[in-house]
Amino acid sequence: MLSRKASILALVATATHALQHTPPSRARPSRAPLARHAPSRAPLARHATEILLVDHVNLNHEKGRHDLLHAFYFDFLGFAVDPRKAANVETGKKTLWANAGIHQLHLPEGEPRAQALDGRITVSYASLDHFTEARVERARDIMGGTKFDVRPSPDGYDVRDPWGTPFVVRAGDGFADGRGAQPGAPSVPAGFSDITLNVSPDADLAGVRRFYRDVMGVDEADANLYEDSLLILNVGPTTLTFVKKPFGKARHAELGVDEDGRPTNAGIHVSMYVADLGACYDRAAALGLGFVNYRFKRRALDRAEALDQCMFRVLDVVDPENPSAGPIVQVEHEIRSCVKPDGSKYKSCPLSEVP
Repeated sequence: MLSRKASILALVATATHALQHTPPSRARPSRAPLARHAPSRAPLARHATEILLVDHVNLNHEKGRHDLLHAFYFDFLGFAVDPRKAANVETGKKTLWANAGIHQLHLPEGEPRAQALDGRITVSYASLDHFTEARVERARDIMGGTKFDVRPSPDGYDVRDPWGTPFVVRAGDGFADGRGAQPGAPSVPAGFSDITLNVSPDADLAGVRRFYRDVMGVDEADANLYEDSLLILNVGPTTLTFVKKPFGKARHAELGVDEDGRPTNAGIHVSMYVADLGACYDRAAALGLGFVNYRFKRRALDRAEALDQCMFRVLDVVDPENPSAGPIVQVEHEIRSCVKPDGSKYKSCPLSEVP
């Protein structure tokens, strides 16, 4: 069994090899002004807030192709259908949630298109017994003509979903998060042992590290930087990894405006729970990082709304020591609270107990 560090380094080597054989995208996202709070020049105080859990990744699928969602995520990978979206399963339309242990993928309809994650997700299993030869061949038949791919690796499989998002299927890596689970039937996979996001070749990963330390409250001992090309954040049993691409700009945001001229982001987002939402909000607002995505109904225009909604969003990852340099990478964070203002548990939090 590989150690956690060795596993991640092997993963990054595989990811880099794959990127070197993938043509760079020339598409450029449209831009829109962000809803921000007035920045403060006051120094950021040290704090005890931590990211408790990376909950889900939101990734658009091709509208009208629930058949491909079912074939890849539920049949092939063994994710469980979240019962909160059961009505959409019946109609074959709109968003599905795919559960893997304590984690999820949110899979809304892409308008106008589906998207592929600029990175990869490692899905951990107790064993590879689920991936029978018949299951693999059936997946190839059903998803032929798409970007679906499956290739054996030393400890599992390297796969791509029908729209090109890379996944690593791994068994025996020791991953387990027994703190809770998403509702509904149990999934075959244990959960996500790693979520990797690519950054541009010139990205300042030391600045990204400081962002997660000073804004998100990740302890320095849990934020490991390797030769300014690889950053691994330990978030419970899961790692959140940033790795430099060998070429091209990283792209996670797809910025635009709605019919009223308000900012939207149709790109991916990563959702996470923190121990003290108010404190995290204050640190983000001090750097002018508040972002309201009018694509979604739940919005936090100020601190009071963030506490009431149990969430707020950040788009720009900046260096807290040099925020005027602008974003190092743009990836939307949906930052959530485990508890409501009255102290009761927030309904969507999958943790069995709130620390």
